[in-house]
Amino acid sequence: MERLTMFFDMIGTIAFAISGAMVGIRKRTDLFGVCALGIVTATGGGVIRDMILGINPPTSFKEPIYVMSAFVSSLAVFAFFALKLHQGHQFTRRDYRKMLLYMDSIGLGSFTVAGVRTAFFAFDHHYWFTCLFCGVVTGVGGGLLRDIFVDTLPDIFYKYIYAVASLFGAILSYLLFFYGFDKLAIWVPIVATFVLRMLASKYKWELPKVTDFDDSSESEVVFHQNV
Repeated sequence: MERLTMFFDMIGTIAFAISGAMVGIRKRTDLFGVCALGIVTATGGGVIRDMILGINPPTSFKEPIYVMSAFVSSLAVFAFFALKLHQGHQFTRRDYRKMLLYMDSIGLGSFTVAGVRTAFFAFDHHYWFTCLFCGVVTGVGGGLLRDIFVDTLPDIFYKYIYAVASLFGAILSYLLFFYGFDKLAIWVPIVATFVLRMLASKYKWELPKVTDFDDSSESEVVFHQNV
């Protein structure tokens, strides 16, 4: 059980580190920026979760293997892109977004389950809201910090039911843990979250938005004046 948990934790760490490093490369940051974004994306959600649960110091500081794995993964991404570009290979926006989608989805599922599991066994498992909240925070927290650092509207606010997919995985994981299916509670929600993200991307599933809005400076002044 512990080996299975550790395996998926490392998968999530590496996947989120890759996604963070890719965003750094896309935003033209230097090597330090790429590694910093990779580490923040891979560990940010877990740090926020541990702070909420009162786990001090957070797991990422007690077990440096997660930070080191994120660091090495970020270096590997930087080296890969640098080598490919040196060889004349051009990455399209579609290539970038496809790779980012895969890495984000893998990390999202893995860390959502990690958050639910940590809260479930740290406190009374009847605290279902705490378990679900920690699952979602762990899943989306790192990506949220990553996007804030590069001055981008976080994916959880608009893109292909990102946070909703995490919540779906958290509910599924909590129910399986609650009824004693501990192993299923780890890998089934990860797969389900990943598949949901893929389907949402393919079929452009999104929550309702207010899109018919004139956000020009002139209209905004009138709007504020009327308010």
